[in-house]
Amino acid sequence: MLRKTEADQRPGQGDEDEGTPVSVKIRERLSAARKRFNANDNIAEFIEPGELEALLDEVEVKMKGVLESLVIDVDNDHNTDNTARRVAKMYLNEVFKGRYVAAPSLTEFPNAEHLNELMIVGPITVRSACSHHFCPIIGKLWIGVMPNEHTNVIGLSKYARLAEWVMGRPQIQEEAVVQLADLIQEKTRPDGLALVMEAEHFCMGWRGVKEMNSKMINSVMRGVFLKDPNLRREFLSLLPRKN
Repeated sequence: MLRKTEADQRPGQGDEDEGTPVSVKIRERLSAARKRFNANDNIAEFIEPGELEALLDEVEVKMKGVLESLVIDVDNDHNTDNTARRVAKMYLNEVFKGRYVAAPSLTEFPNAEHLNELMIVGPITVRSACSHHFCPIIGKLWIGVMPNEHTNVIGLSKYARLAEWVMGRPQIQEEAVVQLADLIQEKTRPDGLALVMEAEHFCMGWRGVKEMNSKMINSVMRGVFLKDPNLRREFLSLLPRKN
């Protein structure tokens, strides 16, 4: 009997690996790299070509098991026929897409005119999901930027794309806004950055206390927005009044 070579025995290679679920292979890579894979982390660099489709198949099977455990007749109920597949596609390709795809490409331009005046982008519609109950979070986001001569200028639509990428993961609002602020800070290097997000949480309106009119508002202030109260007041005063 031939002995397997060391290369054949490595995780992800050889015949013995064929029956390993793709989620396990991805986890092994993450663990080997000592990378975190929390609900709101992006793991795109650890997913190999073709594996997202295989992961979709795996999630479909497990989602069907969830429906069966909820005592739903998935074989005869026309309302839930193919529901497991639709839910799997929704999670991987839509609402949690920000976990599984790389960051959107950005075209950056130098601040040739040395712009140094306040710029506000918004409201940007944000859609996410509560990481506690997987219920929707729907809201609006405003971004204030105070550039300097070294700031990278990006197109207005790119702020929305970055927001969509970060929010497209199971999140809690407080962490999501900080994640997005860190990303914009890294990409643009402004003198100041301010974010305000206002959102409805369906985990509060659909279940629990069932409070339908409550919203959460939080903000992140960086650089001169944090140090200069007049600039901070100017930014907040220019936002549309909340209802």
